[in-house]
Order: sequence, then C-alpha cells, then structure tokens
Amino acid sequence: MGERDGDVKFLNAEQEMNGLVAGSLAEHQAKPGVIFATMSDIAKSLTKGAVRWSRKSSLWPLQFGLSCCAVELLDFQSPRIDAERMGLSFRGTPRQSDVMIVAGWITKSMAPEIKRLYEQMLKPKYVIAYGECATCGGPWWESYNLIKGIDQILPVDVYVAGCPPRPENLFAAFVKLQKKIGGAIED
Repeated sequence: MGERDGDVKFLNAEQEMNGLVAGSLAEHQAKPGVIFATMSDIAKSLTKGAVRWSRKSSLWPLQFGLSCCAVELLDFQSPRIDAERMGLSFRGTPRQSDVMIVAGWITKSMAPEIKRLYEQMLKPKYVIAYGECATCGGPWWESYNLIKGIDQILPVDVYVAGCPPRPENLFAAFVKLQKKIGGAIED
C-alpha cells in the first residue's frame, strides 16, 4: 500500500503542477501576432518616406489636350522647359499615368470620356486643371454645352491660371503637386 500512496501523491502533485502552469499561461497569454504586427508597423514607417519620395519624383502625366491650351501643353514637353528633369514622363495611355492634365474647355459630351479616362488611371491619381477653361469655363462660361470647371466632375489637386497659361505655370504646378505628394503642403 505504501507504493500506491506515493503514486497517488505523485499524480496529485503532477495535476497540481499542470493546473498551475495552465493558470499561469492563461494569465500571461501573448496576443497572436504581436511580434509580426510590430515588425509590420516598423516596415511601414521605414518605407513611408521612400514611397512618398518615389511617388513625387516620378509623376507620369496623361498626354492629351482638349483645345487651345493643348498647344501650350505641347510646349511644356519641349527642350526649352525640359520636363523630364523633374521625372515627368508623358504617357499615352491612362493605365500608365497617375496625373491628368485637363487642358482646355470641357463639353458636356466630352465629360463622360474624361471621367472614364480618370477611372482607368493608376492610384493614387492627381488632376491638374490647366487654364481658365478647365478651371471655370473661361470666356465661354455662359455656353449651354460647357462644364464650368473640371472640378464639377473630378477632384482637382492643382489649378493653373491663364488664358492660355504659360508652360512655366505648368512647371510651377508640378512643383506644387510634388510638394503636396511629399507632405510639405497640406490639403
């Protein structure tokens, strides 16, 4: 009988120890993925600046024009202004672009097409209203078939004044957009 008493005592001690360990684990249970969430936050914070820098330094505008402002837009791409030194590479398709330059008046029949081009662009996407017609309707603001500013159908990030605006104004608009993307200018 002595051996059985020792076995019972040992079993009771083992059960008691298992109960203590289970209780301790329940009290000090680590949340799942704590280390990985922290590492993820660290990675996001480290890459946030690099992502902002790369976005502001490589803007790809969509190449199209709607009226007389398009001639000034073409002059912006000339060697005199040299937009490529800012990382601006004009693209011919919206699926490769992240900046839309709306240059000229917008008719009511053209508005759905502009909206469709905007929806096909990469995210994040930006819009520059280039000229008085794109900003507020221009000299034809009383016309029945014109939209009085592109901001009625698309969110505009930067406005460029002038009729027609000079290419230097568009250059300044891109500098302002880069500052906005980089976080130097608040919305």
